[in-house]
Amino acid sequence: MRNALVSLVLLSTVLTSSLPAQKIDSETALRARARKLAQQFIIVDTHVDVPYRMRMKWEDISGRTTGGNFDYVRAKQGGLNAPFMSIYIPADYEKRGGAKALADTLIDMVKKFARDWPRQFALARSAADVTRQFGQGLVSLCMGMENGSPIEHDLRNIQYFYDRGIRYITLTHALDNHISDSSYDTTHVSRGLSFFGRQVVAEMNRVGIMVDVSHVSDAAFYEVMNVTNAPVIASHSSCRAFTPGFERNMSDDMIRLLAARGGIIMINFGSSFLTAEYRNREDEGQKEVMGYLKARNWRFSDAAAQAYIDQYRKEHPITMADVSDVAHHIDHVAKLVGIDHVGLGSDFDGVGDSLPTGLKDVSQYPNVIYELLKLGYSETDIRKVCGENLLRVWSTIEQRARELRSAGPQ
Repeated sequence: MRNALVSLVLLSTVLTSSLPAQKIDSETALRARARKLAQQFIIVDTHVDVPYRMRMKWEDISGRTTGGNFDYVRAKQGGLNAPFMSIYIPADYEKRGGAKALADTLIDMVKKFARDWPRQFALARSAADVTRQFGQGLVSLCMGMENGSPIEHDLRNIQYFYDRGIRYITLTHALDNHISDSSYDTTHVSRGLSFFGRQVVAEMNRVGIMVDVSHVSDAAFYEVMNVTNAPVIASHSSCRAFTPGFERNMSDDMIRLLAARGGIIMINFGSSFLTAEYRNREDEGQKEVMGYLKARNWRFSDAAAQAYIDQYRKEHPITMADVSDVAHHIDHVAKLVGIDHVGLGSDFDGVGDSLPTGLKDVSQYPNVIYELLKLGYSETDIRKVCGENLLRVWSTIEQRARELRSAGPQ
């Protein structure tokens, strides 16, 4: 009897000690598989704010940089093949002027990246360029313009920016402009799109620039969908189902309509886009900070204001979202409208220190793949999310533009 008891204890010990090892081995294998897939698949990220970051502080992104979320070394490590460099135009340029000039400066900067570092980067003007340059081992630099203010009331500027390499335009940013109302604004002067904004959408369709509905108001989104003759993208938005009341994200009804018309939503990685807990805590903190600044008549850019904000953040930390939350947003879209209508639009270098745990820079795309593998997604589906979906939509928009041009004036 004693020997039997000893045997049972020993067997129990062996089984118990082996389970964690099996789990560790399984996780290790899955992470290795994720890293391998990241190198095999074309990874497209439709929103990386490198140009404006470099305008504030220049760094050699052909090597490993000390700041920011993007550089060549980390891009190759993470498998990033085609980042859309955001030609970001702050909303106040709508009234102050100079939006087109700033856009040109940032476009020139991106072109300089490719010219100065040709062994690392190449400009991409089409989906075919991305595929070809992937085979050459180059990181394709695509360009999207965040904010339509540089159009400056002149439809001819749409062709101008296409010729300069812009392949999507986010119609507005944090404030209403002459094209569209913004989800962040409260005035909503056009109650959707302006009359000129409707012309802008039609001309973008004709020229072959993707219409980007990130940042627009709900009314503007639905008006875009009524006007457009081509699929539409949301270059860096997430799902409102996880952040109720946050208009900057897309509702389920909006995602359904976007997908029904052949479009795609690219998931934003910022924690405020991913969880209601972070969003609510951030809103509370922002109200307190802005009230403090207003009481002292400080501008946000004042040194004293920045010092206070830094100290406030240290004293009031907020728990970040996790990379698994990004996977849950992707999963939500896939279950809602199918895997063909979702991709990655990180907002790296644009959302500051709010990036999720496990997704702090462009070296960590394999962690998204790992989370999708854990959820049971196939390699075929993950390949679509990583880049194939966006390349398909981009190609469709290119083809639609050719059709519209061949049909002539309507």
